[in-house]
Amino acid sequence: MSAVNITNVAVLDNPTAFLNPFQFEISYECLVPLDDDLEWKLIYVGSAEDENYDQQLESVLVGPVNVGTYRFVLQADPPDPSKIREEDIIGVTVLLLTCSYMGQEFMRVGYYVNNDYDDEQLREEPPAKVLIDRVQRNILADKPRVTKFPINFHPEPSTSAGQQQQEPQTASPENHTGNGDGSKPEADQ
Repeated sequence: MSAVNITNVAVLDNPTAFLNPFQFEISYECLVPLDDDLEWKLIYVGSAEDENYDQQLESVLVGPVNVGTYRFVLQADPPDPSKIREEDIIGVTVLLLTCSYMGQEFMRVGYYVNNDYDDEQLREEPPAKVLIDRVQRNILADKPRVTKFPINFHPEPSTSAGQQQQEPQTASPENHTGNGDGSKPEADQ
């Protein structure tokens, strides 16, 4: 059983322009007091073929965390389009929200993101060079992929360095599914 459970993630300002900030209202509960901070990260997958195009949009530390329920808004700048291959800007990609404790990731929420032009004519006849100010981002907020990883929330100082990587556990909270195998989620048919 995890010491921290995400109870809700609400995607705010969605759909919106590609260049607008991301905003997530995150609710979670802590079941035991934690001495260290939780680290929340937001990662934009720039290319399905090459993780070198992934961009960490934000990383925030929250804590120390006592027993109770918490809620905060995580806001992050949009990805830098100059660091994404032109052919990967338009279309479907993935956004990852992760939570870690003492360097151990224990929760990952993946969202599909569809980037397309805000105008039907541009969608039907796309220009040779992407007009980034006309691209709209739509996060498929109702179909997140949630994956949980078992970690030791209270490692002993002598054993924490020698711990082996554990296999992830897939969680299926209401309206959530997980692939649990470390692969990127596949589109629903």
